[in-house]
Parts: sequence; C-alpha cells; structure tokens
Amino acid sequence: MMAATKRATFGVTAAALSLAALAGCSGQESPAKEGSHGAKKAPAAAPKSPVRLIGDGSTAYTGLQPLQPVPKKLAPGEKPPQFVVFSWDGAGEDSQRLFSHFRKVGQKYDAKMTYFLSGVYLLPEGRKDLYNPPQHSAGRSDIGFNDVKGIRDTVEQIRGAWFEGNEIGTHFNGHFCGKDGGVGTWSKDEWKSEIAQAKSFVKNWKSNAALKDVKPLPFDYEKELVGARTPCLEGRKNFMRAASEMGFRYDTSGVNDQIWPEKQGKLWDLSMQLVPVPGRAFQTLSMDYNFYMNQSGATRGDEDRHAYWGDQMRDGLVQAFERSYKGNRAPLIIGNHFESWNGGTYMRAIEETIKTVCTQRDVKCVSFRQLADWLDTQDPQVLAKLRTLKVGQPPKPDWPTFLNPATPARPATHAPGTAQH
Repeated sequence: MMAATKRATFGVTAAALSLAALAGCSGQESPAKEGSHGAKKAPAAAPKSPVRLIGDGSTAYTGLQPLQPVPKKLAPGEKPPQFVVFSWDGAGEDSQRLFSHFRKVGQKYDAKMTYFLSGVYLLPEGRKDLYNPPQHSAGRSDIGFNDVKGIRDTVEQIRGAWFEGNEIGTHFNGHFCGKDGGVGTWSKDEWKSEIAQAKSFVKNWKSNAALKDVKPLPFDYEKELVGARTPCLEGRKNFMRAASEMGFRYDTSGVNDQIWPEKQGKLWDLSMQLVPVPGRAFQTLSMDYNFYMNQSGATRGDEDRHAYWGDQMRDGLVQAFERSYKGNRAPLIIGNHFESWNGGTYMRAIEETIKTVCTQRDVKCVSFRQLADWLDTQDPQVLAKLRTLKVGQPPKPDWPTFLNPATPARPATHAPGTAQH
C-alpha cells in the first residue's frame, strides 16, 4: 500500500502490440523457424520491435501515443469547442484503487485527463536517501515514500493511462509547503534540481525498487513531461523560470478566473480557476481540497453533511461549466486528489461532474497537453480576441460575427478574484 500522504491546500491494437513486446524486454523478435519442406531458404530478417528500452528499462519508446486528437485551427467565425480539463495531483494507486477507478470513468465518458505523478511514489522507503530535496536533509518527504507493491501498482496504472490517451505530468517529489523550506522559497536552480530528481525516479524505478520483471513505462519521460502543478500552488515564479529552460510547455499552478489562457514567456498559463460555491457569497478554487477546506476546515466533518457537501461541489463545478459553455467558452480547469475526504463525497462529485459535462455537444474533455496543442494551433489574433470576453460573457452579436477577422477586438477589463484557500 502506498505510504500515507499529507495533502496541502491545495483495448487499443497498437497498445496491445507494444505491451506484448514489452513483456519480453527484448529489442527484437526471435526469427521464425525454417520449414521442413520445399527449397531451403535463409530465414527472413525479423522485424524490429516497436519498443526501444531506455536506461535500465524503467521507460521505453513505444511509438506515438494512441488516441490523441488532431488539433485543428478554428475557421473564420467558427465557435470554439468547450474544453474541460480534469487533473489529479500526486497520482498514485493505493488500497483505495481510485486511480484505476477513474481510468474506467474516463473511458466510459471519453474523458482524457492529466495525472500529475509524485516522483517519490516510485521510490521505495528503503531507498529514500536517493532523494535530496532543496533546503531539506536527504530522505525527507512530507508525503512519505512508497513500498514495492505500491510502486508496482502505480506503474501499472500509469502505463494503462498513457495507452488510453491520458497525460503523465509531475507534482514533483516531497510536497514541501510554507515558509520553512517550502517550494515557495526555492530558487530557479533548486527547482531544476527538484525537476531532475522527479524525472530520475520515473526513469529508474526498476533499479530502485528491484522490479526487473515488471514491464516498462511506455514513454520517454524526457519528452512526455511538459507540464506540472506545484505543491500548494506555491513557488510558481521560480518554477516557471526553471521550467522554461527545461522544455516544459505549460504551468497550472496559478489562480485565475474563467477566461481564455495566454502565454507567460514560453509557457501556457493554464491556471486553476475560481468557481461558484452554491449557497455561499464567495467563489473558491476549482479543486476538491478547497471545497473540503471551506466546508469542514479540512477535517472530517459531520457525516450527515457529507452528501450535501459533495452535491455542493458538483453543482458549483457544473455552474462553472455552464457559464463557460453558454458564455465565453473559456476552458474549465479542475484539479483533484485521489482521497476519500468526508467519506469520499468529493470523488462522487467529480465522477458526476464528468458524467454531466463530458457527454454534452461540442465539449472536449482533454488533458493539459492536448489543450496546449490546440492553443498552439490557433491564430494568435483569434486567441487575443477570445481573451477580451469576461467570465461567462457570450460574444456580441454572435460567434460568427465576433470571430470574423474583419471584426475589431475590444479589450475587456479583468482582475482575477481571490482564492479561498
């Protein structure tokens, strides 16, 4: 079972082929035996396996990721699709089996998601001294480490999730928050060290956990890893400086309203968003922990209130979806944890939200990487015009006129709200 964590505020044919090749851990197939009848011929050269092991075999190149949409540029006057991103911080499989459960939910409702893997979830407790966190002693982690079974189970889920078209990002390692050596105090170079170590634990889990018999992860993590969310949403400035120099494409550690994203330097700013809290006069961050904090102070509350709190979160997320869907069509960004806070009511809320929104017309439930791909494909002038729309504001007089190249853009006045941490 995965080590206990402490959270802070915040049947594809190609796949089957690749997995079959991974099982042998071999670079080539065995040549076929020569037949016993007919003319003697030299055996044909064996086709090369699509799998190319990397390093100690913890990861491997298996070809292009399956089930990826092809981003298309909006035609003049075309209404944009409604994007929704569901994402998971510190993704790992433990005895609750929530990772495997939500993989099934994603398949059922055609929802691709982003799983932010914590590197220490692939590092066994007995090898914890391999982790040298910035400003902390070696082997220190505020979310613990893992055991061999937990690593095996987590790797299985990551592998399956990738073949199903989902993205594997990072939530880094030790999850340090606050002023005493928390990620908000780290320099750019300290962030680079943390990122390099997160990559290392993914690229060397076989050696570190002595799991030579387990199939590798089916991607080159140096190329797969293009985005992240920082612990507690802290340390974003210096993280982004480091990430910009290490090939990242987006960050989702900020706080913003439901407006169209823009780039900050080299990175897409795909920030968390403020969403309604039904029945209350404020908004909160689009994350399960923030509803948990507002409702019961991040402690287990009255069981009689659990169902209501889950409904409140679900309804708040659906209201946020509706105001984008019927308004400015800004992507909706939602973050979660594989936790059973308040009796698992927030997991139910997320599942019901996925069922409600991902099945609607013109809605695309995508990973952050897929959203970044679409944004990169668009005309920058079109995105600039979309950013003039305020929260929930539909274009006037209509989408064809608004996104006509001949229609001038009018800047919107906008100031992000304040998150309820």
